[in-house]
Amino acid sequence: MTTSSDGLDLTIIKQAANGDVDAYGEIYSIYVDRIYRYVFYQVKDKMLAEDITEDTFVRAWKVIKTCRGREETFSAWLYRVAHNRMVDVIRKNHRLVPLEEVETVNDADPEEEADKRLARQSVMNAVATLPEPQKQLILLKFINGADNNEIGRVMQKGQGAVRALQMRALDNLRQKLSAGVKNHGR
Repeated sequence: MTTSSDGLDLTIIKQAANGDVDAYGEIYSIYVDRIYRYVFYQVKDKMLAEDITEDTFVRAWKVIKTCRGREETFSAWLYRVAHNRMVDVIRKNHRLVPLEEVETVNDADPEEEADKRLARQSVMNAVATLPEPQKQLILLKFINGADNNEIGRVMQKGQGAVRALQMRALDNLRQKLSAGVKNHGR
């Protein structure tokens, strides 16, 4: 069995590219959560992220034949479809909708839980202010758990460029979070 870089059996991708709906359903079930998370953390709106994710898979199905011969880079191709669709929607709307808080049921101390939410919100606000390539890298790496090879394919960058971008993004994020702590501590 030959697999793509993210472990997906290449025959499934080939079958889907040849019009096999069941194979595409399998691809959908493997990637839908990853694509949703990637989109959600950029648009910060649950319903909009669901719409973009759905549209991504519909568009991908329509053009999956163009992926023939590039099965090993399928996930990068799919992330690129999602990214392009997201950019189209953002340009059309000219804005991003406010982040909806994800409610969690937890027996933890309410004060501790509130502190954690504020910290998460601070991080996501700081990530949102990063330049687009840095934000994309942070979301792919730390939200979706993509490795540097996959990030390089998605962003169309070499490994050295991915590592350098990651260092700049983390440094930039660290500075923004430090400045936020100093400003709130006054």
